[in-house]
Amino acid sequence: MDKHKGNLFILSAPSGAGKSTLYKALLKQDEQVRISISHTTRAPRAGEEDGREYFFTDPESFLDMIADDAFFEHAQVFDNYYGTSKASIFSMLEEGLDVILEIDWQGARQVRSLYPEAIGIFILPPSLQALEERLKGRGTDSEDVIQRRMAKAVNEMSHYNEYDFVIINDDFDAALSQITSIFKAMRAKNAVMVQKHNNLINDLLSL
Repeated sequence: MDKHKGNLFILSAPSGAGKSTLYKALLKQDEQVRISISHTTRAPRAGEEDGREYFFTDPESFLDMIADDAFFEHAQVFDNYYGTSKASIFSMLEEGLDVILEIDWQGARQVRSLYPEAIGIFILPPSLQALEERLKGRGTDSEDVIQRRMAKAVNEMSHYNEYDFVIINDDFDAALSQITSIFKAMRAKNAVMVQKHNNLINDLLSL
């Protein structure tokens, strides 16, 4: 896989760990970061726009994209397909932007098999009790649904060791500071600097 000027980040977490709140705060304060927009065959919901929440497409076109190997990762959830387009990601990376893929551990494995340079960050809650309280605090699910979500969360968290970085989201400001530091540090990697500043480096070594 060709090297790019930007970094590809995989961000995973169990439901209720605060992943979305973290990356949205990061997007507001860092102009070099973008969130990947997935393709889906499901119908737009009220207020959603094509190209903002998702790229909405029909099943036939989605299957054609699968046949053309156009996705980093894709999955079928009930009757709908979801997938991450290689072309849209590579375009942003080549511009020098850092791109976040908000996917689960299974999607992360698919991405890493195609793009080993991807940097994985896993967000953990401070405790199971805190996670359950956050899920109950939403006030949208029954006790049975919450317990199923908790069981799924434990399974997801068991894959934390497949990631490069782990952030425990106990204190939000501290967690945001950590994830910000990771993004900034990864921009100074040797391979990234060579891609971005090759002419400067050659000039500095030209004597």
